[in-house]
Amino acid sequence: MPIPMTFATILTLATLTTGLFWLYDKAYWSRKNKTEKPMWLETFSGLFSVLLIVFVIRSFLYEPFRIPSGSMKPGLLEGDFILVNKYTYGLRLPVLGTKIVGNGMPARGDVMVFHYPLNPSEDFIKRVIGLPGDTIQYRDKTIYVNGQAVSQEGSVEDIDVDIQGPVHRVYRKQETLDNRNYAIFVDPNYLGQELETTVPPGHYFMMGDNRDHSGDSRKWGFLPEQNIVGKAVMVWLSWDPITHTFRRQRIGQSI
Repeated sequence: MPIPMTFATILTLATLTTGLFWLYDKAYWSRKNKTEKPMWLETFSGLFSVLLIVFVIRSFLYEPFRIPSGSMKPGLLEGDFILVNKYTYGLRLPVLGTKIVGNGMPARGDVMVFHYPLNPSEDFIKRVIGLPGDTIQYRDKTIYVNGQAVSQEGSVEDIDVDIQGPVHRVYRKQETLDNRNYAIFVDPNYLGQELETTVPPGHYFMMGDNRDHSGDSRKWGFLPEQNIVGKAVMVWLSWDPITHTFRRQRIGQSI
């Protein structure tokens, strides 16, 4: 499978390239030449240390991610900037996604960023609903995991304003999955897609909290384990694309 030309791929290539210039500078040029160092060598060699720091932080610690759509409302909004923990599920090789350290695995209810299986150059964010081996049913807007209904409580009328223009009258409910509580949106005017499936080994079943306005595993299938980017942990900045103002009350909110 061809490697997608993502930012991670570009950063990896840039770090490797400048690293070669840095190595050439330190191992050969600075020791063999007495003349002034060429500008191109000074520039590329100097960039290496900066790129290396960014590469290590972004590849193995935390990666920033912007919420592009309303599929995770009401918990996450369009314009939220979040931090993704890259080591919760074990350290992975950049670009390839192969796990090299750690045994951490996703849990039901985790909010996870991943490479979209149908186009790995795109990153998606959804909630983990089904683990490998789980039987998932979705009917009457209720999730069943291994035959047990996922609890929903409350039903408060709300409005979902899409940044593209549509306004949906929805109900806000509180869902509980494996002792994790979070809010979801349900659109009474949308019939929804009912299904029953079993999650294969090495895959996960993902769903958006904005249940009737989310492109997730109900449409494109299961998420391969190697497509995992990391666990969403915190909103570090939030910008309202409709009012063009910062949503200061959301800054620092845990996910």
